[in-house]
Amino acid sequence: MKTTLIKNAKLVNEGEIYHADVYIKGTFIEKIERQGIAMAADEVIDAQGLYLLPGLIDDQVHFREPGLTHKGEIYTEAKAAVAGGITSYMEMPNTSPSATTIELLEQKYQRASACSLANYSFFMGTTNTNLSELLKVDPSTVCGVKIFMGSSTGDMLVDDPNALEQIFAQVKTLIATHCENDPMVKQNQAAVLAEFGEDIDASFHPKIRNEEACYTSSAFAVSLAKKHGTRLHILHISTAKELDLFDNTLPLVQKKITAEACVHHLWFSDADYATKGNWIKWNPAVKKASDRDAILQAVIDNRIDVIATDHAPHTIEEKENKYIKAPSGGPLVQHSLNALLQLHKEGKISLEKIVEKACHNVAILFEIDRRGYIREGFYADLVLVDLNQSYTVNKENILYKCQWSPFEGQTFDSKIRKTFVNGHLVYNEGEFDESSLGMRMRFNR
Repeated sequence: MKTTLIKNAKLVNEGEIYHADVYIKGTFIEKIERQGIAMAADEVIDAQGLYLLPGLIDDQVHFREPGLTHKGEIYTEAKAAVAGGITSYMEMPNTSPSATTIELLEQKYQRASACSLANYSFFMGTTNTNLSELLKVDPSTVCGVKIFMGSSTGDMLVDDPNALEQIFAQVKTLIATHCENDPMVKQNQAAVLAEFGEDIDASFHPKIRNEEACYTSSAFAVSLAKKHGTRLHILHISTAKELDLFDNTLPLVQKKITAEACVHHLWFSDADYATKGNWIKWNPAVKKASDRDAILQAVIDNRIDVIATDHAPHTIEEKENKYIKAPSGGPLVQHSLNALLQLHKEGKISLEKIVEKACHNVAILFEIDRRGYIREGFYADLVLVDLNQSYTVNKENILYKCQWSPFEGQTFDSKIRKTFVNGHLVYNEGEFDESSLGMRMRFNR
């Protein structure tokens, strides 16, 4: 087994920042020593001046395979993810066909096993009629079940009250929800189009997908979870109003209802529609600066438990459509850690809190086997970052298949230098070693 010794790094782990050496043997971390490690290794990396973080675990991505590979592929998007310090991801079911049967779900796992540079898991999708398939999910090998309680691809909108009751009552693994009230969204859109016509721009997006549509749906999901004792995780919180639904008095391991914030809701506000337009059109919508700031505060005070991306690429041609026809979503995995580190440089969040929310808490929340921490005996999923080297996002260095980013032109004051996945140095100063692939994540359930 290959051995690697990382020397002189500043570890950011479990609420501390401290100097230590880390010894990797094969796929695992074998030794961590603050006083230094003198053991011989096949490769020695001097990390003087660099910070060593656990690899980020992104609990919400859309990599578009199968069926939508003109937008992105598991290979291309996972490659972009490891370049951005994300070593593990959980991918959503709204592909084509949608992953709403065990057979279709396993086909995605098989594809990832052949091409993904990062570790992976895939959510099982729900419909109004596939409860029997949901009950076949093995909680130890699948991250969870996804419910779209807002409009989505194909028949994946679950809007039958009886179906929702049965899913919340019977499904025993984690349920993740996209919460927007679809009738409200449709009513809002009809009213806007009646008043202004179809030639409107993206600034109307938070008016159509407004605070009330988000809160009503999230509150309904919480009420169902409380009624049935369901393990509920609400994705991409976008409003300050929703934050009152979540508790910060319990430790995470005791919470049955948890919440996620996404990088774009921590970075952009409705003021950015003037310059970014459809490039920041997401569902749920980017809303007011006061919502953005409240979400960041909720991350810090533990009402929100994890940070993710909701990476969802579309082609440039699709995004250049008029607002009403342009799809929602954008690519983020390559630049999410850069954005979070920029917020740290601006004094808005600590490094320890970034690691807690993007690494440790995802591992706790999903009960992931031996990932999310820098610990002896854990998989060596690690990222070395330089907080003193700037990096500007441009067409030449974007790795997404769609070839654009909402951060184009942004200069970040930090740079990802190296990424290890299961002990393998897959990304090194802009170069990739694709001789080893990621692994299917397992869950201690």
